[in-house]
Amino acid sequence: MAYLGDSIDAHLAEAAGNDPVLFRALRDAFIESVERQIDLLSRSRCDANWQMAAMRLKGIAASFHATGLILLSEEAVVAAPGDPVALRRIRAWLADVVQS
Repeated sequence: MAYLGDSIDAHLAEAAGNDPVLFRALRDAFIESVERQIDLLSRSRCDANWQMAAMRLKGIAASFHATGLILLSEEAVVAAPGDPVALRRIRAWLADVVQS
């Protein structure tokens, strides 16, 4: 997959080709996966659970070259479990994607 910047929709369009149904399904699955990891992060109370959710989030982000989310995930890996700043920044990133 070619590097298309931080636009998730551009990467999804590249993967889906001209199929709008596949594009929507991929986009929905991506957003759902990110939301699931955010939920796990928000409920994590120990380092291991927090780091696992942050690493999974990074993997999801890397799948579509979401550079911004990759960086936020890396910051979360080293943050304390439940870090409100890390969670707020990740949620804000996702809100921007959903609104676009």
